[in-house]
Formats: sequence, structure tokens, C-alpha cells
Amino acid sequence: MKKLFGTDGIRGIANREPMTAETAFHLGRAGAYLLRDKIDPKILIGKDTRISGDMLEAALIAGICSMGVNVLRAGIISTPEVAYLTRTYNANCGIVISASHNPFDHNGIKYIRGDGFKFTDSEEEEIERIYFENHSKDEWPIGKNIGRIKELSQAEEKYFNYIKSTLPVKFTLMGYKIVLDCGNGASCLIAPRFFTELGAELIAINDKPDGTNINFNCGSTHPASLREEVLKQQADLGFSYDGDADRVIAIDEKGNIVDGDQIMAICALNLIKKGQLPNKTVVTTLMSNVGFDKVIEKAGGKVIRTNIGDRYVLEMMKKNKAVLGGEQSGHIIFTKYSTGGDGLLTSLQLMKILQEEGKPLSNLASVMEKYPQIIMNFEVKNKEKFFKNIHIEKIIKKIKNQLADDGRIFVRASGTESLIRILLEGEDKNKLENISLDLREVIEKEDI
Repeated sequence: MKKLFGTDGIRGIANREPMTAETAFHLGRAGAYLLRDKIDPKILIGKDTRISGDMLEAALIAGICSMGVNVLRAGIISTPEVAYLTRTYNANCGIVISASHNPFDHNGIKYIRGDGFKFTDSEEEEIERIYFENHSKDEWPIGKNIGRIKELSQAEEKYFNYIKSTLPVKFTLMGYKIVLDCGNGASCLIAPRFFTELGAELIAINDKPDGTNINFNCGSTHPASLREEVLKQQADLGFSYDGDADRVIAIDEKGNIVDGDQIMAICALNLIKKGQLPNKTVVTTLMSNVGFDKVIEKAGGKVIRTNIGDRYVLEMMKKNKAVLGGEQSGHIIFTKYSTGGDGLLTSLQLMKILQEEGKPLSNLASVMEKYPQIIMNFEVKNKEKFFKNIHIEKIIKKIKNQLADDGRIFVRASGTESLIRILLEGEDKNKLENISLDLREVIEKEDI
């Protein structure tokens, strides 16, 4: 059972356990300890734009170098960039300092393997074992054996050229008016440049990070500002990224949100049409809308569902040899090109399909009928007590009976925040709203 790592690395409020400089130092040592017998071991580090990134980066680097392992410092880059560059520079592993879509005062640390894939549960457990048992306490290299830091001045350029290579040779966005919401995060440096160089008429918003404005009323979890700008500019569409740019949400020309389910549906149908979706299979999570299953099945395809988290999507994709998978939140994985969710890559793949189909985004997104959903988040002090509470158990059982075959309730604990997330889904929105009010009343009364 993991104590530090959640579904996507270690998360918390910066300068509070476990996101302190001291913990970061010892985590750096624990990760480096695994590499102590490698020849010329090195770890690549990237971060998003949070004010606490410098502090945690410095502590991690100190810990890694104190174990005699070298550091490749890439600066402010996205999670998918770290994954790609870790492979490109033949690093033994990569580390991303980011709390993704969470507020600026939070931060996180996630490890990426040398092949670009996120650490597995067992690999994270091994780092925790070394950390808690303090295996590295007696190993302090001296002299020339202390690790060094190398600045990667060409990191962004390498990733830029790679993403460009995934597109047709003469691919252009000339004639498109596009709004980008960079969420004041890691995409600020590369995404606007990419769309501009491809010829789009570009309007970038939330592209001036100051360390404290990342994800603040912007980015993929707050699409209202993007919607407003798309309509104001009469743009063809807009894209909104989260803090570390591994997810994307779109807004069509009419101002409608196009979420991860719809983006996956558009991509899957295009691949099925071209005979490029093996076994016509797509992998998604338990949170995806039932409308997604229906549109894929209507096209003769198959949907496989798995646990929440892009790492679990990827594991299921590998198991079933699927080339497309993702989450409603906008993590979309194209295994032909990447080892995880990549917001920029997904945006460009979607633009390629828009050109191939010759249709606006609203038309393509309309093929999927979204069933009404209500997503509720409850901040709790103790997640275990929530699931053991008899009054909450009773109301959840009652709701399951109420929805029967016409809908579902899905309850889970967040792996990255002190939250319980509840999904209500069904054909009748009014019924769902009444159920949600009853549920909220019971949960808030318990004060867990």
C-alpha cells in the first residue's frame, strides 16, 4: 500500500508535507539510489510555472547529485515533453514537478521511466521503501563522484521538431482562427509558437504566468474564459490546456465544450473509417459518458473501460494492443506518437481530422450524444470514514435502485486531492438534479 504516491505522483500543498524541500531532497536521493550501479546515470527534470517549482527543483537536484547521479535540467516544460526528452537524451528516468490542474499553491512530483512511461505502482512502492527505510543514509559520494547538473538549452526545440514530424509534410493551419488558453502553465512557451508557425491566426489567452496564476479561472478545468474569447473573436475553435499540458479541452465555433470523450470519439471514428484502429477498440475510464460507448459501438467498434488515471488507460491499451485511449478530462493517448497524454499533440491530431473531414468542430462533435451527467466533489477529512459511513452507504444504495437501468452512480476517492468525487449519469436531467440535492444533504450533514 503506497503512502506517498497517489494516482498521478505525489501531490500536496507546497511547503507542507509531503511537498516540502526536505521531503523532495530525500525523494531525489531515493530515486537516485535505484540508479547507483548504472554507468553514467542521469535524471531529467522539468517543471511547470508554479512559484514553488524552483524550491522543489533545487531540493530534488541536491538529493540526486548527493547520490552521485547527474541531472539534466530542462526548465519549464510540459509533462509530455519530459516523457519525450527522457527517451531522447537516454536518461535513466525523468521527474516532473507539477500538480497538473490543481491550484498554484499545490505542487507534485511524478517519476517517468527511461522509456517515457510513468512509473508503475510497484516501482513507486520501491521508491517509497527506500525513502522510508532510509537505505541511502550511509552512501554519500565525495570528490569527483558527486553528481553534476547540465542545462538542456535545446530541449524545447527537440520536442517541437518531434511534434512537427507527426504531421503531414505540408500540413498548415492557414485560414483557421484559433484561440489558445494556456492556463498560465507549461504550454505557454511552446503551444502559441506551434500554432503561429503553422500559419493559424492565433489569439493566446492566459499565457503570462507569474508563478501564482496557473489554473486560476483558466485552463482545461475552467473553460468559461476560452468560450467567451472564441465567441468574441468569432474563431473557428479554441483549445484549453491544464497546468502541465498533458490534457486538452476544446471549444467549438458555437461556444460548446468538446470534452475528452468527444475528442476521442472524433478521432476513433476517423481511424475506423481509414481502417487504422486495431480491432476497432478504444480504451477509456469509468468516468466516460455512456454516449461514448454508443457512438463507437454504432460504428462497429468496441470500448474497454478501466480505472481512473491515464496510467491505467495506458496499461489497458498495451494489454489490448489499442492505439487510442483517454479520459473525459482530456488526457488523450495516441500510442503511435506518445507514451501518455499530450495536449498539444491531441490538438494537432484533431486539427488534422478537421481538415480531412472538411467540417467544423461542432459538426464532428455532434455525432456523440452526451447523456446528462452531474459531477460532485466533496472535500473530506478522512476518505476511509466516508466509505464506511452507514448513512452515506444507505443513500448511495437507494440512488442505485432509483436509477436502475436508466443511469448510474459512481463514487471514488480522488488520488490527488482530499476529495470524494461522485458521478451521476442518466437519461433524465431533472431526476439527476433532485437526486444530487438529496445526496448533498446527507453527505454535508455527516461532516466527515
